[in-house]
Amino acid sequence: MNRDILSGQWTQLKGKIRERWGKLTDDDLDKIAGKRDQLIGTLQEKYGQARDKVEEEVREFESRMTKEFGPSGREAASASSHTSPQASSPSSSQREKAGAK
Repeated sequence: MNRDILSGQWTQLKGKIRERWGKLTDDDLDKIAGKRDQLIGTLQEKYGQARDKVEEEVREFESRMTKEFGPSGREAASASSHTSPQASSPSSSQREKAGAK
């Protein structure tokens, strides 16, 4: 995941960030606006932790989010969990092949 979170992902990630760091308010998230350094600074203020510790936590969070959202910014979970009914049933050509056997 980029150092600065893509603005297209920010709306999705705000909820995940709030789950992970519950002390952050909506105003904090608006101020952060997807900027990694701003997130780190705000977390330092809210939690009173050293920058190194906060950076480590943010790296771990980024790693988890990269797995969930993918490095290209598309939510991998969405693609795998929202299959259409057509995707789960055989296509007409697959049915024809099966009937020909």
